[in-house]
Amino acid sequence: MTIKNFILKFTKMDRREFLKTLAVLPLTALAKTSPKGYYVKPKIASYWTKKEGNTVQCQNCPHECILKEGQRGFCRVRENRGGKLYTLAYGNPCAVHIDPIEKKPLYHFLPGTNAYSIATAGCNFTCKYCQNYDISQVAPEETSNYKLSPEELLEDVLYYKNKYNISSIAYTYTEPSVFVEYMLDSAKLAKKKGIKNIYHSNGYLNEKPVSDLIPFLDGANIDLKFFKNDSYRNVSSGSLEPVLATLKRLKSGGVWVEITYLVIPTINDEKKEIKEMISWILNNLGNNVPIHFSRFFPTYKLENLPQTPLKTVETAREIALEMGIKYSYVGNVKIGHTAENTYCPNCGKLLIKRRGYYILENNIKKGSCPDCRERIAGYWQ
Repeated sequence: MTIKNFILKFTKMDRREFLKTLAVLPLTALAKTSPKGYYVKPKIASYWTKKEGNTVQCQNCPHECILKEGQRGFCRVRENRGGKLYTLAYGNPCAVHIDPIEKKPLYHFLPGTNAYSIATAGCNFTCKYCQNYDISQVAPEETSNYKLSPEELLEDVLYYKNKYNISSIAYTYTEPSVFVEYMLDSAKLAKKKGIKNIYHSNGYLNEKPVSDLIPFLDGANIDLKFFKNDSYRNVSSGSLEPVLATLKRLKSGGVWVEITYLVIPTINDEKKEIKEMISWILNNLGNNVPIHFSRFFPTYKLENLPQTPLKTVETAREIALEMGIKYSYVGNVKIGHTAENTYCPNCGKLLIKRRGYYILENNIKKGSCPDCRERIAGYWQ
C-alpha cells in the first residue's frame, strides 16, 4: 500500500483500527497522518513548588528548573502558566506501537510477550547520540500526536491483549520521566486489570516521583550511560549520582531492573570505567541484575565517531561475567549472536535462545534451570 492510499484509508479508521496497523507497519509511516502541532489540553503538573511572585520551581527531575511566567522547563513539556506548572504531555503520545518485550531490552521479564509502547515528545537529557532525537529533542507542538487518555490507553490494551499477546505497557522511546503524570495514572489503571508496567528510562528523576511510581512498576531498564560525571554533563546535560540513586530505589522497591550500557568509542569504552561501573552494580544492586552492552552507531551529533567494534562489547560482557555478574548480553549486533542467549550461571545450559527480538527456545521451568535446578533471576510467567 502506498503512503497516499494509506492516508486515505486512515481518515476512515477508528482508533482500534489504527492501532491494529501498528503491529504490522512502521510508526514512521503512520506519524505523517496525524496533525502536526496538535496536543490535548494541558494539565497541572504534580511535582513543583510556588516561588516568589508567579515563579515556580519544577521538582520532577534533578534539573529543578525555576520558571517565570510563560517559560518552559529543560524538557520542553512543562510550562509556567499563571504561576502554576502545567504538563503539555498528558494523554498526548507521539509514538504508539506494539513491541516485543526484548526490544526494551528486557530479557528476564516475561520473555516472548509483547508490550504496548508509548512515548510523548520531550526529554530531560540532550544526548548527542540520541536515536529518537526527532521526538525527544522537540516540544509537543513539533510532533504528530494522538489523543489517548489513560482510560483509552487501557481500553486498547485490553482489546488487543489476547490477539497480540500483550502483557505490559511500556513507557519508552523518549524519556518517560517527562510525562510522569500520564505514566502514573496509566500504570494505576493497568495494575488493577493485571497488566504489567515497564519503564525504559535514563533514571534522571527525583526521589518523590520515583517513590510514587514504584508501587505500580513491575520492570525497568535503565540506561546507565556513563560512569563519569564529566561525560554525563558534556554529552547528555545530566549527572551520574541521581541515576545511581534511582537504580537503588527501584531495586529496593522490588521492581525488576535491567541495565543498558551503550558503549561509545573514546567516550565510555575504557575498561577501567566499565570495571568501576560493574563493581558499583555488584555492591549496590547485586549480581542478578542483567547488563546489556550495546554497540554505538554514528548518529545525530556524534556522526564523527566510529561505530563500536563488536569485540569491544564482547570484552565488556566477558569482564562483567568474570567479575561476578550472572547475566550479561550484547546488543546492536548481528542477529543470532550467542551472547543474546540466556545461559544457566551454574551449569551453563542454554536456557533461552534468541534471534534478535524473537524467542526460539525457552527451557526455564518454574523459574529454574531444568538440569541443575539453579534459580534464574527474573520475572517469569
